[in-house]
Amino acid sequence: MKQLIFCFLVFSILQTVEAQRGWEVGGAIGVSHYFGDLNTTFDIKHPGPAASVMARFNFNERICVKLSGNYGNIGADDKNSSNIVEQQRNLNFRSTIIDGAAQMEFNFLPYNYYDKNSWFTPYMLAGFNVFHFNPQGNLNGTWYDLAPLGTEGQFKGEEYYTTQLGLTYGFGFKIAMNEEWSLNIELSARKLFTNYLDDVANNYPNMNDLRKLRGPTAVSLSDPSLPDIDGKKLGIQRRQRGSGSNSDAYTFFTVGLLYYFGDLKCPPVGNR
Repeated sequence: MKQLIFCFLVFSILQTVEAQRGWEVGGAIGVSHYFGDLNTTFDIKHPGPAASVMARFNFNERICVKLSGNYGNIGADDKNSSNIVEQQRNLNFRSTIIDGAAQMEFNFLPYNYYDKNSWFTPYMLAGFNVFHFNPQGNLNGTWYDLAPLGTEGQFKGEEYYTTQLGLTYGFGFKIAMNEEWSLNIELSARKLFTNYLDDVANNYPNMNDLRKLRGPTAVSLSDPSLPDIDGKKLGIQRRQRGSGSNSDAYTFFTVGLLYYFGDLKCPPVGNR
């Protein structure tokens, strides 16, 4: 990631072409995907809806910066896993993602709305994001907010933060349909610094302590595992519940329309 950002900075310094400069604004719709402790096989058969609004400033034909506000729904269920242990674990979650991102883009080809020879380009992107999430778990048909329940034994006041920072990266394809409108197809991913996007990170807590601290609902959502042939559940203190590493991520795949304003310059002031 550091090398990618460094390459962007080098290109921005070296690139001096000023043939295209100005703002674009628009929106996009698409799908969002989650990957993590409840989706270890990178299953993409259960996407959620996604949408975004964006503003992009073109410095030239190669370099631009984009600000975007993004929305997505993600979720997963161990019932859909092909892993027998994960099926027995029987965890599930859903979450709405509210995401704000700032990214730098580099066009692989010269891109210009007014040039019939430069009307399309693939591009790559890198930047950072701020996002809010709120994992919920389903218990007997009712959805509960999981962060306040401390399902992995967090003490009150030590629950994980549901607003976090991350890094964004990906690639896309731009097509100028005329001198004002363009079609953008983009796949972007988020590298997160939290492993609690799905409320699953480390080990099972002491269930007796959790019951005293949070109540029976927290215990049921911490360990909804299916009993084995001996009637025993998985939720034994310090037994692995999640991966223990920052493996959570989410992606947006969107198709959008942007309107190009061009370089809006003030007219020269002359003597009257």
